[in-house]
Amino acid sequence: MKRVTPGKASGKRSAIPLGTKQQPVQQRSVETFELILDVTAKLLGDVGVERLSTNLICEEAGLSPPALYRYFPNKYAIIKELGERLMKRQNEAYRAWLEKEQQLDYDGSRDASIRGLRDMQAAINAATLAFTGAVWIMRALRAVPTLRHIRLDSHDDVAETTFQGLRDRYPHADESALRIAMRLSTEVMYAATEMVVDNPQMDGDRINTEVAEMVVRYYDKFVEGEAQYTRG
Repeated sequence: MKRVTPGKASGKRSAIPLGTKQQPVQQRSVETFELILDVTAKLLGDVGVERLSTNLICEEAGLSPPALYRYFPNKYAIIKELGERLMKRQNEAYRAWLEKEQQLDYDGSRDASIRGLRDMQAAINAATLAFTGAVWIMRALRAVPTLRHIRLDSHDDVAETTFQGLRDRYPHADESALRIAMRLSTEVMYAATEMVVDNPQMDGDRINTEVAEMVVRYYDKFVEGEAQYTRG
């Protein structure tokens, strides 16, 4: 029998239900809901996506299958909830950094830009590492086609937020080129976060600095474009 990857069926995207069936309201329901998420996050690290099952989650959590299915239709719906929470946590760290950065007296220098991006990476990495099972959730979002939109939607949101600030900094840049640059730099910096999370033995501070310098160099073309416009 030909194996079908989750998210694909005969070349077409499958209709795997990913929505939460019921949101908990009462305290006991909330505790059960959170227990399912916590156990799933931990099991991902032990058995991986392929071997993970709702039966295994129920066994580890001490729940009956009906208790789990009251909230989630399948394991992918649970991972989706975890992925959305992780992306939200990362985006909150980014926006907290952005709000703080906007209050500083930014001089526009290369050193200031590198310092800012380095600090942003550090904040996002810290938020990611504090999230239970983050490394395995991120791997699942990459590996399962039907879940990849969670990561990409988050990146789109961050890229659009940052684009608005860059539009003011580079008012004469081609808008489409600036959008592409912002999306590319978002992907590169997220990849750097994955690198730090996936490889705890590596020097995270060094990686943060290196990727910050890389992105700043990439935007030199827009800096030069503004300078040429000013020179006339």
